[in-house]
Amino acid sequence: MSDKRQRARVQGSWAKPLPKPPRPTAGSVSNNQQTGQVNPDPNSWGSGPQKTPKTFEFHQPTKRVRDVPAVKVIEQAGIHEISHGPSGVSRLRLLPGFLPPEEADWMFSKLLAELPWSQKTNYRQGAAYEEPRLTCWFGELPYTYARSTLAANTQWHPALSALRGAVEQASGCGFNSLLCNLYRDGHDSIGWHSDDEASLGRRPTIASLSLGDTRVFGVRKQPPPEENGDYTYVEQIRVPLGHGTLLVMDGAVQDDWQHQVAKEYHDRGPRINLTFRTMHPEPEGHRPGTRLRFTSNQS
Repeated sequence: MSDKRQRARVQGSWAKPLPKPPRPTAGSVSNNQQTGQVNPDPNSWGSGPQKTPKTFEFHQPTKRVRDVPAVKVIEQAGIHEISHGPSGVSRLRLLPGFLPPEEADWMFSKLLAELPWSQKTNYRQGAAYEEPRLTCWFGELPYTYARSTLAANTQWHPALSALRGAVEQASGCGFNSLLCNLYRDGHDSIGWHSDDEASLGRRPTIASLSLGDTRVFGVRKQPPPEENGDYTYVEQIRVPLGHGTLLVMDGAVQDDWQHQVAKEYHDRGPRINLTFRTMHPEPEGHRPGTRLRFTSNQS
């Protein structure tokens, strides 16, 4: 008896046996099947029925596309109103052939040989640099730009005095000063700028006479304040200035536009540019050569 009881204890015969699950009979339905549930995979994440994920679709964000305006070219003689704001009407008056070819040839040779050409030193952010062109100045007042000054010079060359009279008659404006520029070849240039120094007065009229090889006079609109100085989308104009051509800038051109003569990397001969202007004594206490802005919208 002791051996049988000992074997029963070891085998756990005193424990109540677990009931066996009933076998499904034909036609019977499990509880899960009745409720529409599916037994989850014990190794899967979560519980309950698994949903099939939708395919991800990428949608390109809508972006406003801005077109860069086409560059306009002005070659025809006449008065061209290039804008009507924000400071007023801006005008370019173009007179090709203002000087006949023979007279233009004679004038170019004489001025190239006899004017006191020199290279001006300018300053930008405290650093000195040589202008990529030669200049000379005529007028009773000095002219300051780019933080350096051209001294007053009342000894007008006789040929320049004769030209001033002809330009005044054609433009209807009087001029007391003249800045002469000599572009020796295509590598000489002048960068984007406006002639808006306080000494030139309000809405200055500037008459520019070209002699020698043709160069392109570029003009671009000042961007609105919200563009933060970005010139990418502004209007631009190209004006080829040939031998003997007169260009007059007036109205709000110096307020609302900039101009340049860019470098050209193919053969260009020398070109003389005579820019007639009217100088005024600068306001008391105003730093020479700085800009003086006006807010009137009169043209």
